[in-house]
Amino acid sequence: MKKILSIATAIVAFITLTAMMQVGEFKFETESHDFGTIAFNKPATYEFTFTNAGKAPVIISEVAPSCGCSVADFSKTPVKPGDTGKIKVTYNAATKGPFTKSFIVKSNTKTPVKTLTIKGNVE
Repeated sequence: MKKILSIATAIVAFITLTAMMQVGEFKFETESHDFGTIAFNKPATYEFTFTNAGKAPVIISEVAPSCGCSVADFSKTPVKPGDTGKIKVTYNAATKGPFTKSFIVKSNTKTPVKTLTIKGNVE
């Protein structure tokens, strides 16, 4: 009886661990973008594209810009395994000079916090 109970416990543990390993995973084409030189007071936009390389849907809960001079829009629906999603970022360009801005992406993926970066020079 103990042997049967031990085997049943091992099977349940294996199934549980296997199910827990089923997570989504970001695979970005690039995690940074250099705008080069952009015009003063002309917002610059870039779209980061990713593929879900995992085994469960990717759900983005938040994309937080590092300052108020940037905004982000992202895929609100779950991105199924093998499908692509987008994170569109816009920099205001209201200040002349070089800039580097980051966007913190929070999700249910294997790496739940990811940082995307944009940079350039406003003239």
